[in-house]
Amino acid sequence: MNKSLLNSLYSAEDFKDTGYKLIDLLSDHIQNTTTGKNESTIRWNEPEKELNFWKNFLENGDEKDFFKEILNRTTHIHHPKYMGHQVAPTAPLTALTGMLSSILNNGMAVYEMGMSSNAIERIVTEKLCEKIGYDQHASGFLTSGGTLANLTALLSARKAKVEHDVWNEGSTESLGIMVCEEAHYCVDRAAKIMGLGEKGIIKVPSDENFAMDTDKMEACYKKAQSQGINIFAIVGSAPSTATGAHDNLEDIQKFAHKNNLWFHVDGAHGGAAIFSKKYKRLLKGIEDADSVVIDGHKMLFMPAITTALLFKENNNSRHTFSLRADYLMDAPEEDEWFNSGKKTFECTKNMMAIHWYIVLKLYGEEVFDEFITRQYDLAKDFAETISHEPNFELATEPMSNILCFRYIDDKLTLQELNMLNQSIRQQLLEEGEFYVVQTKLNGKHYLRTTLMNPFTTLEHLKLLLTNIKSKAEKLLIRKSN
Repeated sequence: MNKSLLNSLYSAEDFKDTGYKLIDLLSDHIQNTTTGKNESTIRWNEPEKELNFWKNFLENGDEKDFFKEILNRTTHIHHPKYMGHQVAPTAPLTALTGMLSSILNNGMAVYEMGMSSNAIERIVTEKLCEKIGYDQHASGFLTSGGTLANLTALLSARKAKVEHDVWNEGSTESLGIMVCEEAHYCVDRAAKIMGLGEKGIIKVPSDENFAMDTDKMEACYKKAQSQGINIFAIVGSAPSTATGAHDNLEDIQKFAHKNNLWFHVDGAHGGAAIFSKKYKRLLKGIEDADSVVIDGHKMLFMPAITTALLFKENNNSRHTFSLRADYLMDAPEEDEWFNSGKKTFECTKNMMAIHWYIVLKLYGEEVFDEFITRQYDLAKDFAETISHEPNFELATEPMSNILCFRYIDDKLTLQELNMLNQSIRQQLLEEGEFYVVQTKLNGKHYLRTTLMNPFTTLEHLKLLLTNIKSKAEKLLIRKSN
Protein backbone atom coordinates (compact mmCIF):
# COMPACT_ATOMS: atom_id res chain seq x y z
CA MET A 1 0.00 0.00 0.00
CA ASN A 2 1.29 3.48 -0.88
CA LYS A 3 2.05 5.90 1.89
CA SER A 4 -0.56 8.59 2.41
CA LEU A 5 0.48 12.12 1.55
CA LEU A 6 0.57 13.05 5.22
CA ASN A 7 2.84 10.14 6.10
CA SER A 8 5.11 11.14 3.24
CA LEU A 9 5.11 14.78 4.39
CA TYR A 10 6.39 13.78 7.84
CA SER A 11 8.82 11.06 6.78
CA ALA A 12 11.90 11.25 9.01
CA GLU A 13 13.94 9.25 6.48
CA ASP A 14 13.04 11.58 3.62
CA PHE A 15 13.91 14.56 5.79
CA LYS A 16 17.28 13.08 6.71
CA ASP A 17 18.12 12.25 3.09
CA THR A 18 17.10 15.68 1.78
CA GLY A 19 18.73 17.43 4.73
CA TYR A 20 22.12 15.80 4.24
CA LYS A 21 22.09 16.71 0.57
CA LEU A 22 21.15 20.31 1.35
CA ILE A 23 23.88 20.63 4.00
CA ASP A 24 26.44 19.37 1.47
CA LEU A 25 25.15 21.87 -1.10
CA LEU A 26 25.23 24.78 1.36
CA SER A 27 28.69 23.84 2.63
CA ASP A 28 30.01 23.98 -0.92
CA HIS A 29 28.17 27.27 -1.42
CA ILE A 30 29.79 28.83 1.66
CA GLN A 31 33.24 27.60 0.61
CA ASN A 32 32.88 28.82 -2.98
CA THR A 33 31.39 32.21 -2.15
CA THR A 34 33.56 33.26 0.79
CA THR A 35 36.68 32.46 -1.24
CA GLY A 36 35.33 34.18 -4.34
CA LYS A 37 35.50 30.95 -6.37
CA ASN A 38 31.97 31.64 -7.58
CA GLU A 39 32.49 34.37 -10.16
CA SER A 40 29.09 36.01 -9.77
CA THR A 41 27.75 37.82 -6.76
CA ILE A 42 24.35 38.14 -8.39
CA ARG A 43 22.89 36.51 -11.49
CA TRP A 44 20.58 39.28 -12.58
CA ASN A 45 17.32 38.46 -14.33
CA GLU A 46 14.42 40.69 -15.32
CA PRO A 47 11.39 40.34 -13.01
CA GLU A 48 8.99 38.97 -15.65
CA LYS A 49 11.52 36.42 -16.87
CA GLU A 50 12.18 35.27 -13.31
CA LEU A 51 8.45 34.97 -12.65
CA ASN A 52 7.97 32.89 -15.78
CA PHE A 53 10.86 30.60 -14.84
CA TRP A 54 9.30 29.73 -11.49
CA LYS A 55 5.82 29.34 -12.96
CA ASN A 56 7.24 26.82 -15.38
CA PHE A 57 9.31 25.11 -12.67
CA LEU A 58 6.19 24.53 -10.56
CA GLU A 59 4.63 22.59 -13.44
CA ASN A 60 7.61 21.03 -15.16
CA GLY A 61 10.73 21.36 -12.99
CA ASP A 62 12.46 18.50 -11.21
CA GLU A 63 12.05 18.93 -7.45
CA LYS A 64 15.58 17.56 -6.99
CA ASP A 65 16.88 20.75 -8.61
CA PHE A 66 14.91 23.13 -6.38
CA PHE A 67 17.63 24.06 -3.88
CA LYS A 68 20.26 24.26 -6.59
CA GLU A 69 18.12 26.62 -8.64
CA ILE A 70 17.55 28.86 -5.61
CA LEU A 71 21.31 29.15 -5.15
CA ASN A 72 21.82 29.85 -8.85
CA ARG A 73 19.15 32.51 -8.99
CA THR A 74 19.85 34.62 -5.91
CA THR A 75 22.27 37.15 -4.44
CA HIS A 76 25.35 35.64 -2.81
CA ILE A 77 25.75 37.73 0.33
CA HIS A 78 28.74 35.68 1.49
CA HIS A 79 30.71 36.71 -1.60
CA PRO A 80 33.49 39.26 -0.89
CA LYS A 81 32.24 41.37 -3.82
CA TYR A 82 28.82 41.70 -2.20
CA MET A 83 28.74 45.36 -1.08
CA GLY A 84 25.04 46.08 -1.36
CA HIS A 85 22.32 46.21 1.25
CA GLN A 86 22.65 46.15 5.03
CA VAL A 87 22.17 42.42 5.41
CA ALA A 88 24.66 40.20 7.22
CA PRO A 89 26.52 37.27 5.71
CA THR A 90 25.01 34.94 8.29
CA ALA A 91 27.13 32.82 10.58
CA PRO A 92 26.57 29.33 9.09
CA LEU A 93 25.78 27.99 12.55
CA THR A 94 22.61 30.11 12.62
CA ALA A 95 21.23 28.10 9.70
CA LEU A 96 21.11 25.18 12.11
CA THR A 97 19.45 27.18 14.89
CA GLY A 98 16.99 28.42 12.27
CA MET A 99 16.23 24.85 11.28
CA LEU A 100 15.73 23.91 14.92
CA SER A 101 13.31 26.80 15.39
CA SER A 102 11.41 25.86 12.23
CA ILE A 103 11.07 22.20 13.23
CA LEU A 104 10.02 22.86 16.84
CA ASN A 105 7.78 25.78 15.84
CA ASN A 106 7.47 26.96 19.43
CA GLY A 107 5.94 30.42 19.56
CA MET A 108 7.05 32.66 22.40
CA ALA A 109 3.92 34.55 23.37
CA VAL A 110 3.33 32.37 26.42
CA TYR A 111 5.86 30.57 28.57
CA GLU A 112 4.46 27.08 28.01
CA MET A 113 5.13 27.43 24.27
CA GLY A 114 8.54 29.01 24.65
CA MET A 115 10.22 27.89 27.83
CA SER A 116 13.83 27.75 26.71
CA SER A 117 13.55 30.53 24.15
CA ASN A 118 11.98 33.02 26.57
CA ALA A 119 14.68 32.34 29.16
CA ILE A 120 17.40 32.60 26.50
CA GLU A 121 15.91 35.84 25.18
CA ARG A 122 16.13 37.41 28.62
CA ILE A 123 19.82 36.48 28.89
CA VAL A 124 20.55 37.92 25.44
CA THR A 125 18.69 41.18 26.04
CA GLU A 126 20.30 41.64 29.46
CA LYS A 127 23.71 41.33 27.77
CA LEU A 128 22.72 43.99 25.23
CA CYS A 129 21.41 46.31 27.95
CA GLU A 130 24.68 45.91 29.83
CA LYS A 131 26.71 46.79 26.71
CA ILE A 132 24.57 49.90 26.10
CA GLY A 133 25.36 51.06 29.63
CA TYR A 134 21.92 50.56 31.19
CA ASP A 135 21.56 49.52 34.84
CA GLN A 136 19.57 46.71 36.46
CA HIS A 137 16.25 48.49 35.82
CA ALA A 138 16.55 47.98 32.06
CA SER A 139 15.07 45.20 29.97
CA GLY A 140 14.09 44.38 26.44
CA PHE A 141 12.96 41.75 23.98
CA LEU A 142 13.52 40.55 20.45
CA THR A 143 11.06 41.27 17.67
CA SER A 144 10.70 40.86 13.92
CA GLY A 145 12.75 43.63 12.38
CA GLY A 146 13.75 47.24 12.86
CA THR A 147 10.55 48.63 11.37
CA LEU A 148 8.40 46.81 13.92
CA ALA A 149 10.84 47.60 16.73
CA ASN A 150 10.86 51.34 15.97
CA LEU A 151 7.07 51.38 15.81
CA THR A 152 6.86 49.59 19.16
CA ALA A 153 9.34 52.01 20.73
CA LEU A 154 7.33 55.03 19.56
CA LEU A 155 4.13 53.47 20.89
CA SER A 156 5.93 53.06 24.21
CA ALA A 157 7.01 56.70 24.01
CA ARG A 158 3.43 57.84 23.44
CA LYS A 159 2.22 55.69 26.33
CA ALA A 160 4.84 57.20 28.66
CA LYS A 161 4.78 60.85 27.58
CA VAL A 162 1.23 61.67 26.43
CA GLU A 163 -1.07 62.37 29.37
CA HIS A 164 -4.17 60.53 28.14
CA ASP A 165 -4.34 56.85 27.14
CA VAL A 166 -4.31 57.03 23.34
CA TRP A 167 -3.95 53.25 22.98
CA ASN A 168 -7.32 52.58 24.65
CA GLU A 169 -9.18 55.87 24.29
CA GLY A 170 -7.99 57.23 20.94
CA SER A 171 -7.02 60.86 20.43
CA THR A 172 -8.04 63.96 18.54
CA GLU A 173 -4.94 65.82 19.74
CA SER A 174 -2.20 66.63 17.23
CA LEU A 175 0.82 64.61 18.31
CA GLY A 176 4.30 64.61 16.81
CA ILE A 177 7.83 63.24 16.84
CA MET A 178 11.12 64.81 15.78
CA VAL A 179 13.62 63.07 13.52
CA CYS A 180 16.39 63.96 11.09
CA GLU A 181 15.39 64.34 7.44
CA GLU A 182 17.98 61.65 6.59
CA ALA A 183 16.53 59.05 8.98
CA HIS A 184 15.30 55.68 7.74
CA TYR A 185 11.83 55.75 6.19
CA CYS A 186 10.53 53.23 8.74
CA VAL A 187 10.31 56.09 11.27
CA ASP A 188 7.93 57.93 8.94
CA ARG A 189 5.96 54.72 8.45
CA ALA A 190 5.68 54.20 12.20
CA ALA A 191 4.45 57.76 12.71
CA LYS A 192 1.81 57.39 10.00
CA ILE A 193 0.65 54.02 11.31
CA MET A 194 0.18 55.76 14.65
CA GLY A 195 -2.02 58.36 12.97
CA LEU A 196 0.38 61.30 13.32
CA GLY A 197 0.25 62.13 9.61
CA GLU A 198 2.78 64.22 7.72
CA LYS A 199 2.37 67.18 10.03
CA GLY A 200 3.26 65.02 13.02
CA ILE A 201 6.68 64.11 11.58
CA ILE A 202 8.89 67.06 12.40
CA LYS A 203 11.93 66.79 10.14
CA VAL A 204 15.11 68.36 11.50
CA PRO A 205 17.46 69.39 8.65
CA SER A 206 20.74 67.56 8.23
CA ASP A 207 24.18 69.14 8.29
CA GLU A 208 26.85 68.94 5.59
CA ASN A 209 27.68 65.37 6.70
CA PHE A 210 24.02 64.25 6.48
CA ALA A 211 23.61 63.86 10.25
CA MET A 212 20.98 65.77 12.22
CA ASP A 213 21.86 69.45 12.55
CA THR A 214 21.25 69.64 16.29
CA ASP A 215 21.47 73.45 16.20
CA LYS A 216 18.13 73.38 14.34
CA MET A 217 16.25 71.28 16.92
CA GLU A 218 15.00 74.20 18.98
CA ALA A 219 13.58 76.13 16.03
CA CYS A 220 11.82 73.02 14.67
CA TYR A 221 10.37 72.28 18.09
CA LYS A 222 9.02 75.78 18.62
CA LYS A 223 7.54 75.94 15.14
CA ALA A 224 5.66 72.68 15.74
CA GLN A 225 4.44 73.90 19.11
CA SER A 226 3.14 77.09 17.52
CA GLN A 227 1.10 74.91 15.16
CA GLY A 228 -0.52 73.14 18.10
CA ILE A 229 1.49 69.92 17.80
CA ASN A 230 2.33 68.14 21.05
CA ILE A 231 5.75 66.57 20.44
CA PHE A 232 6.38 63.58 22.67
CA ALA A 233 9.54 61.95 21.24
CA ILE A 234 12.74 62.60 19.33
CA VAL A 235 14.64 59.95 17.35
CA GLY A 236 18.41 59.81 16.88
CA SER A 237 19.86 57.77 14.00
CA ALA A 238 22.86 55.55 14.65
CA PRO A 239 23.46 55.78 11.78
CA SER A 240 21.26 57.03 8.94
CA THR A 241 20.73 54.48 6.19
CA ALA A 242 21.76 56.44 3.11
CA THR A 243 25.21 57.62 4.22
CA GLY A 244 25.94 55.92 7.54
CA ALA A 245 26.14 59.26 9.35
CA HIS A 246 25.68 59.15 13.13
CA ASP A 247 23.55 61.77 14.81
CA ASN A 248 25.02 63.49 17.87
CA LEU A 249 23.19 61.45 20.51
CA GLU A 250 24.53 63.52 23.41
CA ASP A 251 23.06 66.73 22.02
CA ILE A 252 19.75 65.03 21.27
CA GLN A 253 19.58 63.55 24.76
CA LYS A 254 20.12 66.96 26.37
CA PHE A 255 17.41 68.47 24.20
CA ALA A 256 15.03 65.61 25.03
CA HIS A 257 15.68 65.97 28.76
CA LYS A 258 15.13 69.74 28.66
CA ASN A 259 11.78 69.36 26.90
CA ASN A 260 10.61 66.18 28.65
CA LEU A 261 10.66 64.15 25.42
CA TRP A 262 11.20 60.44 24.98
CA PHE A 263 14.66 59.88 23.48
CA HIS A 264 14.76 56.92 21.09
CA VAL A 265 17.82 55.67 19.18
CA ASP A 266 17.32 53.86 15.90
CA GLY A 267 20.55 51.86 16.03
CA ALA A 268 19.24 49.14 13.71
CA HIS A 269 22.48 49.19 11.74
CA GLY A 270 25.13 50.85 13.90
CA GLY A 271 23.87 50.08 17.40
CA ALA A 272 25.98 46.92 17.19
CA ALA A 273 29.03 49.17 17.66
CA ILE A 274 28.36 48.89 21.41
CA PHE A 275 30.59 45.82 21.02
CA SER A 276 33.46 47.69 19.31
CA LYS A 277 36.06 49.07 21.68
CA LYS A 278 37.27 51.41 18.92
CA TYR A 279 33.95 52.67 17.57
CA LYS A 280 31.64 52.65 20.59
CA ARG A 281 32.49 56.36 20.86
CA LEU A 282 30.11 56.96 17.93
CA LEU A 283 27.27 55.99 20.26
CA LYS A 284 28.15 58.31 23.13
CA GLY A 285 24.86 59.29 24.74
CA ILE A 286 23.07 56.05 23.89
CA GLU A 287 23.27 55.05 27.55
CA ASP A 288 20.75 57.83 28.31
CA ALA A 289 18.26 56.82 25.61
CA ASP A 290 14.82 55.69 26.78
CA SER A 291 14.83 53.00 24.08
CA VAL A 292 17.25 51.55 21.55
CA VAL A 293 16.82 49.34 18.48
CA ILE A 294 19.60 47.01 17.24
CA ASP A 295 19.19 44.61 14.32
CA GLY A 296 20.86 41.23 14.63
CA HIS A 297 20.61 40.59 10.89
CA LYS A 298 22.70 43.63 10.00
CA MET A 299 26.03 43.72 11.88
CA LEU A 300 25.73 40.69 14.16
CA PHE A 301 25.73 37.70 11.74
CA MET A 302 22.10 36.74 12.39
CA PRO A 303 19.65 35.50 9.76
CA ALA A 304 16.80 37.82 8.89
CA ILE A 305 14.83 38.85 10.69
CA THR A 306 15.65 39.53 14.34
CA THR A 307 15.86 42.82 16.20
CA ALA A 308 16.47 43.79 19.81
CA LEU A 309 14.37 46.54 21.38
CA LEU A 310 15.91 47.66 24.67
CA PHE A 311 14.39 49.95 27.31
CA LYS A 312 16.16 51.95 29.98
CA GLU A 313 13.21 51.35 32.31
CA ASN A 314 11.63 47.90 32.41
CA ASN A 315 8.15 49.28 33.14
CA ASN A 316 8.09 50.99 29.76
CA SER A 317 8.68 47.67 28.01
CA ARG A 318 5.71 46.08 29.77
CA HIS A 319 3.02 48.73 29.56
CA THR A 320 2.92 49.53 25.84
CA PHE A 321 0.01 47.23 25.00
CA SER A 322 -2.54 47.29 27.79
CA LEU A 323 -4.78 44.52 26.49
CA ARG A 324 -5.74 41.44 28.47
CA ALA A 325 -5.96 37.92 27.18
CA ASP A 326 -6.93 36.01 30.30
CA TYR A 327 -6.96 32.66 28.56
CA LEU A 328 -3.23 33.12 27.87
CA MET A 329 -1.77 35.08 30.75
CA ASP A 330 -2.18 34.18 34.38
CA ALA A 331 1.03 35.38 36.04
CA PRO A 332 1.19 38.50 38.25
CA GLU A 333 1.57 41.73 36.30
CA GLU A 334 4.97 42.48 37.79
CA ASP A 335 6.46 39.11 36.89
CA GLU A 336 5.71 38.41 33.22
CA TRP A 337 9.07 38.62 31.46
CA PHE A 338 8.56 35.01 30.35
CA ASN A 339 5.25 35.80 28.58
CA SER A 340 6.67 37.91 25.76
CA GLY A 341 3.35 38.20 23.94
CA LYS A 342 2.34 40.98 26.33
CA LYS A 343 5.24 43.16 25.20
CA THR A 344 5.35 42.64 21.43
CA PHE A 345 3.11 42.92 18.40
CA GLU A 346 3.70 39.26 17.65
CA CYS A 347 1.46 36.75 19.33
CA THR A 348 3.73 34.20 17.68
CA LYS A 349 7.38 34.68 16.84
CA ASN A 350 10.12 32.21 16.05
CA MET A 351 12.84 31.20 18.50
CA MET A 352 15.11 33.98 17.26
CA ALA A 353 16.97 34.35 20.56
CA ILE A 354 18.80 31.06 20.02
CA HIS A 355 20.77 32.59 17.10
CA TRP A 356 22.20 35.30 19.33
CA TYR A 357 22.79 32.94 22.23
CA ILE A 358 24.77 30.27 20.36
CA VAL A 359 27.10 32.81 18.74
CA LEU A 360 27.76 34.39 22.15
CA LYS A 361 28.22 30.96 23.72
CA LEU A 362 30.70 29.65 21.13
CA TYR A 363 32.56 32.80 20.05
CA GLY A 364 31.90 35.41 22.74
CA GLU A 365 31.19 39.09 22.19
CA GLU A 366 34.77 39.51 20.94
CA VAL A 367 33.69 38.22 17.53
CA PHE A 368 31.33 41.18 17.21
CA ASP A 369 34.10 43.60 18.17
CA GLU A 370 36.45 42.08 15.58
CA PHE A 371 33.89 42.18 12.78
CA ILE A 372 32.47 45.67 13.36
CA THR A 373 35.90 47.23 13.86
CA ARG A 374 37.24 45.54 10.72
CA GLN A 375 34.35 46.72 8.54
CA TYR A 376 34.42 50.31 9.81
CA ASP A 377 38.20 50.44 9.32
CA LEU A 378 37.81 49.08 5.80
CA ALA A 379 35.37 51.86 4.89
CA LYS A 380 37.90 54.46 6.01
CA ASP A 381 40.62 52.78 3.95
CA PHE A 382 38.30 52.72 0.93
CA ALA A 383 37.51 56.42 1.40
CA GLU A 384 41.24 57.17 1.51
CA THR A 385 41.72 55.26 -1.74
CA ILE A 386 38.86 57.13 -3.43
CA SER A 387 40.24 60.48 -2.31
CA HIS A 388 43.34 59.84 -4.44
CA GLU A 389 41.31 59.01 -7.55
CA PRO A 390 40.74 62.14 -9.71
CA ASN A 391 37.54 60.79 -11.31
CA PHE A 392 35.79 59.90 -8.08
CA GLU A 393 34.08 61.96 -5.39
CA LEU A 394 32.92 61.03 -1.88
CA ALA A 395 29.54 62.21 -0.63
CA THR A 396 31.01 62.49 2.86
CA GLU A 397 33.69 60.84 4.95
CA PRO A 398 32.33 57.52 6.30
CA MET A 399 31.50 57.19 9.98
CA SER A 400 30.50 53.53 9.71
CA ASN A 401 30.81 50.84 7.04
CA ILE A 402 28.48 52.68 4.65
CA LEU A 403 30.16 54.77 1.96
CA CYS A 404 28.69 56.78 -0.94
CA PHE A 405 30.73 57.92 -3.93
CA ARG A 406 30.28 58.75 -7.61
CA TYR A 407 32.21 58.94 -10.85
CA ILE A 408 32.77 62.55 -11.95
CA ASP A 409 33.83 64.35 -15.12
CA ASP A 410 34.21 68.14 -15.28
CA LYS A 411 32.81 68.23 -18.82
CA LEU A 412 29.44 66.78 -17.78
CA THR A 413 26.41 68.53 -16.32
CA LEU A 414 24.80 67.31 -13.10
CA GLN A 415 22.05 65.59 -15.06
CA GLU A 416 24.60 63.86 -17.31
CA LEU A 417 26.65 62.75 -14.30
CA ASN A 418 23.54 61.35 -12.65
CA MET A 419 22.64 59.41 -15.77
CA LEU A 420 26.22 58.16 -16.11
CA ASN A 421 26.36 56.83 -12.55
CA GLN A 422 22.93 55.22 -12.93
CA SER A 423 24.10 53.49 -16.10
CA ILE A 424 27.28 52.29 -14.40
CA ARG A 425 25.29 50.81 -11.57
CA GLN A 426 22.87 49.07 -13.94
CA GLN A 427 25.78 47.55 -15.85
CA LEU A 428 27.34 46.33 -12.60
CA LEU A 429 24.02 44.72 -11.67
CA GLU A 430 23.58 42.98 -15.01
CA GLU A 431 27.22 41.85 -15.13
CA GLY A 432 26.89 40.42 -11.62
CA GLU A 433 30.52 40.36 -10.53
CA PHE A 434 30.01 43.14 -7.95
CA TYR A 435 26.82 44.07 -6.16
CA VAL A 436 26.44 47.69 -5.07
CA VAL A 437 23.35 49.86 -4.65
CA GLN A 438 22.62 53.54 -5.18
CA THR A 439 21.17 56.61 -3.51
CA LYS A 440 20.45 60.26 -4.23
CA LEU A 441 21.77 63.04 -1.99
CA ASN A 442 21.10 66.74 -2.62
CA GLY A 443 20.12 65.91 -6.19
CA LYS A 444 23.31 63.95 -6.89
CA HIS A 445 23.24 60.27 -7.82
CA TYR A 446 25.76 58.21 -5.83
CA LEU A 447 26.90 54.62 -5.84
CA ARG A 448 26.54 53.21 -2.35
CA THR A 449 28.52 50.43 -0.73
CA THR A 450 27.79 48.81 2.61
CA LEU A 451 30.80 46.73 3.57
CA MET A 452 29.03 43.84 5.25
CA ASN A 453 31.30 40.97 4.24
CA PRO A 454 34.24 39.94 6.47
CA PHE A 455 36.03 38.56 3.40
CA THR A 456 35.98 41.83 1.43
CA THR A 457 39.43 43.41 1.23
CA LEU A 458 40.77 46.71 -0.02
CA GLU A 459 41.97 44.87 -3.13
CA HIS A 460 38.38 43.91 -3.97
CA LEU A 461 37.38 47.55 -3.58
CA LYS A 462 40.20 48.74 -5.82
CA LEU A 463 39.02 46.25 -8.44
CA LEU A 464 35.55 47.76 -8.14
CA LEU A 465 36.91 51.24 -8.85
CA THR A 466 38.84 49.93 -11.85
CA ASN A 467 35.70 48.24 -13.13
CA ILE A 468 33.64 51.42 -12.70
CA LYS A 469 36.27 53.54 -14.39
CA SER A 470 36.35 51.20 -17.39
CA LYS A 471 32.57 51.24 -17.71
CA ALA A 472 32.46 55.05 -17.42
CA GLU A 473 35.08 55.51 -20.13
CA LYS A 474 33.22 53.19 -22.52
CA LEU A 475 29.91 54.90 -21.84
CA LEU A 476 31.45 58.33 -22.46
CA ILE A 477 33.02 57.18 -25.74
CA ARG A 478 29.67 55.79 -26.83
CA LYS A 479 28.00 59.08 -25.89
CA SER A 480 30.52 61.17 -27.86
CA ASN A 481 29.96 59.02 -30.94
